[in-house]
Amino acid sequence: MKTKTKYRIRNWTDYNRSLQKRGSLTVWISEEAVENWLYLEKTGERGASKRYSNLAIQTIATMKAVFHQAGRQTTGLVKSIFELMKIELPVPDHSTLSRRLETLPVELSVKCAKGARHIVVDSTGVKVYGEGEWKVRTHGVSKRRTWRKLHLCVDEKTNEIIAAAATENSVADCQAFPELIAGIDDPIEQISADGSYDRRGVYQAIRGRGIWRAAIPPRKNARIWQHGNSKQERLIRDEDLRAVRKNEAEKGGKRNQIITGEVWRKQRFFDTKQSFRTS
Repeated sequence: MKTKTKYRIRNWTDYNRSLQKRGSLTVWISEEAVENWLYLEKTGERGASKRYSNLAIQTIATMKAVFHQAGRQTTGLVKSIFELMKIELPVPDHSTLSRRLETLPVELSVKCAKGARHIVVDSTGVKVYGEGEWKVRTHGVSKRRTWRKLHLCVDEKTNEIIAAAATENSVADCQAFPELIAGIDDPIEQISADGSYDRRGVYQAIRGRGIWRAAIPPRKNARIWQHGNSKQERLIRDEDLRAVRKNEAEKGGKRNQIITGEVWRKQRFFDTKQSFRTS
């Protein structure tokens, strides 16, 4: 019978110092955020112009998610930080923060790739909260409360989220793929996905981007789309299917676990419940 290995701590000085660093807090606000905190120009449209920039709203929302606070507590935290750092800037109230987050355009910061990327594509489910357990047990689940699908493109080497899109749960993975892949500007060397992407529209989008390598396992009842004697250019998917039948296919099924691991890390950091978003 195997026994659990016990490790004894001998470097207590370093161990205590590392635990102290876990509780330390360092807040740094860039000069760009301070300079672009407010909108100085008028939009010229009807109604009042926006006072706070998108960068200011995104900064406060990030702190709210990291520290797991409500809107009022987050605005109070930002005000106290500004006072300690002697930054004379106003802070939006919680209602302004909630209203602006509904239409806030969020851009994913991605590191520049040295070469072509290997993209792993998959989707995960996001539950829309709002109904209590008592209401569900008594009256059932409301039709308005449902799941949302989060489609992700992740770089296999860096585990960075390159592109993302949220859709209704009725939208299939293959339907969201063309628009999702179109949002990636960097050159792509290979696409890896599961069998739900084994569709003609997916391979047409892959071919339209000039990608000549795709690791997508064929479906169980898959058939050859284009005969081998055809004069037209051979399809990548048909070549993969022929390789599967010859037991020479590339074994890349575990690549889709990259998506699962990346979503799990984000949930552990930002919490499993997201707010402010209505769609």
